[in-house]
Amino acid sequence: MGSVADELRKRDREAIRQLSVDERIELALKLGEEDLALFCQHQGVDRRTGIRLLQRRRQAGRRPSKCMSDLIG
Repeated sequence: MGSVADELRKRDREAIRQLSVDERIELALKLGEEDLALFCQHQGVDRRTGIRLLQRRRQAGRRPSKCMSDLIG
């Protein structure tokens, strides 16, 4: 017997499989924008600052790069 979460995942997968490629891309971009908006709201920053914060976090722990430092601060 599966859980409620398993059933919801299965239903979502089926719904996504029925979308065209363009619709899937549109959905992915929409979800990304919603996540960015939530992140910015939680951090109390505007969209541009939120993007820069995420870029800096992604670069954390990597070998320093002059060009990336110039781009994202």
